[in-house]
This record gives sequence, C-alpha cells and structure tokens, in this order.
Amino acid sequence: MRVLVTGGAGYIGSITAQHLIDEGFDLTILDDLSTGHRAALPERAVFIEGRVQDAAALDRSLQACDAVIHFASLSLVAESVQRPQHYLDENVGAMESLLAGLARKGVRNCVFSSSAAIYGQPSVDIIDERQPTAPINPYGESKLRAEALLARACERQGLAALSLRYFNACGAVGSRGEDHRPESHLIPRICAHLQGRLPDFAVFGDDFPTPDGTAIRDYVHVGDLARAHALALDRLEAGAFHCVNLGTGIGSSVGEIVTAATQVAGRELQIQHAARREGDPARLVASRAMAERFLGWQPKQSTPRRILEDAWRWHREHPEGYGG
Repeated sequence: MRVLVTGGAGYIGSITAQHLIDEGFDLTILDDLSTGHRAALPERAVFIEGRVQDAAALDRSLQACDAVIHFASLSLVAESVQRPQHYLDENVGAMESLLAGLARKGVRNCVFSSSAAIYGQPSVDIIDERQPTAPINPYGESKLRAEALLARACERQGLAALSLRYFNACGAVGSRGEDHRPESHLIPRICAHLQGRLPDFAVFGDDFPTPDGTAIRDYVHVGDLARAHALALDRLEAGAFHCVNLGTGIGSSVGEIVTAATQVAGRELQIQHAARREGDPARLVASRAMAERFLGWQPKQSTPRRILEDAWRWHREHPEGYGG
C-alpha cells in the first residue's frame, strides 16, 4: 500500500512516516517545510515540496496512492488566539483542498490528525468520544470544522475516514524529536531551560482548579501515536467516519511533569509563574476505551518518565534542534 503523508516533515508526521516505512508501507510525503524540517524526512519516502492547497502539487503527491494521512496544519493554540481567521483559513482550507484532490484522483481512504482541543472545557474528568465538542480556541475550532467536512464526504461520497483526536503528544523516537519555532510546548521548553538555552521558564497558570493549581494533561508518547496511525489504516470502512481519542487515561499536572524532569535530568528548574494562557482548559484526559476496542491500540511508552527520558536524550543530542 502506498500512503500519502501530508505534513510528513513535522514532529508527529515524520515519526509516523518512519514507522510506516518500517512496517512495509510505501510512502509519499507532501510538505511545504514552513514548520517542518527537511532533516526529519525519512530517507525512503518520495518527497514533494508543496502545500496541500496547491492542486498541482497535491495531485502529483496522490499519484498511485491508496490512502492519505493528513497532518499538515497550523497547531499552536496561543497563536490561534492571536490569529483566529488565519487558523480557520489554513486548517479548514487545507481539508477542503485535500477532499477535492481525493475526489479528483479517486483516493477513498483518509486518516486525519485531529486534537483533544475540540472538546474545549469538558465537564467530565475522563473524556470519551461521546462528549460534546465545544472548542474554546480557534485551533480547536479549525480541527472540528475539518472533521465536519470529512464526515460529510464520507456520507455523501462514500469516503472511508478516521479522525484521531490526540491529547498531548510528546517524547522522541530515534533521531526525530520536537522542534517548533517558536516553541510553546511544555516538555521541549523544560529541556531548553535545563540546557541553559531558555533563560526564563514560565508555568502558565498556578490557579487552575486542580490539586497543585497547574493544568492537567494526558501526555502521550509520539511513538505510541505513530503506531495508532498504522492501525487506523486497517480500520477504515467505506462510507463511515469514526473518531477515536488517543490518550492514556491518566492525567499529569504541569507541576508533576516539572518534578519528573528534574529527576530525569538531575538538574533543578528555576520556575516563574505566569498568568494562564487564553484558551487553556484546566484538565484534558482521555478515555482510551475506544482506541483499545476499535483499533486494538494501547499506549506502551507513555509514562511521564519514559517520555521525559526520550525527550531529554533527543534535546541533548540536538541542542539546536534540527538546525544543529
């Protein structure tokens, strides 16, 4: 099977791409390298530089493909609050373009990289796929609108699609890790501070309604996420749209992650407390029951210590990210 991976030079995309190659899939990657990294591209993938919104580049990328995994999107919550229309235009527009390309080329299978951000501020401690979707930031709204387009294509055109709603992706696999510019995610910021590359390390919000006042998230190892995409390709059904949460079912607070990081690195963090970021919910923790039942997936690497050990190793080996 040949699979197109859009955004395959990005963090989760490149790690998933390498996993698929290791599993025997043939791969084409389409990425404009605006946020991804050429150095992260797997050697055995066909690479086409371009945007999903570029019909010519998309059609070349879909040639002879049986399925697509769609990662390409803007993904920073704080930036989406500052530039809401830009996020909606880019992320929803990319899905519109992708669906048009799938129709032109007769590709009937799609796995979509979605997000727990579509749930907003849930009223339950453990979130399953039946919970209402009520995003509180434009990033989450863009993912929800993209899902709606995908579901409509399944209903009207017989597409087979599966939306994977990630919780907090983190960690590293081999030579690939997390390198965003700018970096807003917790664990790479911790690593940068421990290396002396980030002088001021801020925890955003210490007044959440949680035991230690810091936000609680469900941290999922990126290697576990990569495995889920390979499994998802085997669960696609013509005319059906399925949504599956990818999380561990266990929440860790920012404070607990900071403590674990000091133990892994053997160094102390100099923490500053800052106001909550707009659009950040207090708690996001997944039910993984659907992922286990429908995909046969379990998180094998997603303990805070394993995540931090892998992330810390990668950042020590790549102190300038993919630039050094």
